Amino acid sequence: MADDVTPSTVAVEMLGEGVNVAVITFSNGRNNYVNYELLDQLASTLEGLESTGSRAVVMRTTSRHFCAGADFSGGGRGQIRELVPRLVCSPLPVVAAVGGAAIGAGLGLALAADFRVATRSAYFLANFTRLGISQGFAVSLTLPRLVGAQRAAEMLYTAQRVGGEEALALGLCDRLAEEDRLDDEAIALATEIAKSSPLALSAARRVLRADLKDEIDATLERERSEQLPLMDTEDFREGVRAWREKRIPEFRGI
Repeated sequence: MADDVTPSTVAVEMLGEGVNVAVITFSNGRNNYVNYELLDQLASTLEGLESTGSRAVVMRTTSRHFCAGADFSGGGRGQIRELVPRLVCSPLPVVAAVGGAAIGAGLGLALAADFRVATRSAYFLANFTRLGISQGFAVSLTLPRLVGAQRAAEMLYTAQRVGGEEALALGLCDRLAEEDRLDDEAIALATEIAKSSPLALSAARRVLRADLKDEIDATLERERSEQLPLMDTEDFREGVRAWREKRIPEFRGI
């Protein structure tokens, strides 16, 4: 689902001396659809920040949406799922500043972060089944970890939007911010994290997320085994067409 011809970008800003917070801004047009190249650049940027002395990261965008999903327009030099372990297991704590929508792969990217700060008008959407495909980006693992198995199943089966206030109540986001304070609130949380002992912080995070790497790999393989056959169905083609045309899909189960 190509957005426009604006080239994707990933930029890094190191905040003032002694703060130890890095701000990554990623952008790909108005809706911020992600592709392999953008996510590869984002993963490489995250991996390189540990050597800079940064202790926490804010991930933000200048686009209308945090990320409206994956770009299904074709091309690219790899599969997005190959990059998910690198994004989820990046070395530093990440705070995602979620404005607008986090949809599909964008939801997966938001869930890859340690924390999410969102606006009240933001929303989270697992739209996979409305595209005629099953979930990817390890959402099968990361979503239930936050909201519980039952609520995750409802989000996946119904593709129901979860707005900012409901997301906070569910644990899908950690803080709410006013529209014009989103970046500031995300940076404030990252700054609080960065004040902790870097050695103790790394140890605490390793213990809390120790099971993620193996579980991520297994989850991605299971998701792949379900997704690949579905990508060759008429329902998937209809789901993508309907999403582009902003209409309700007419699925036929073929």
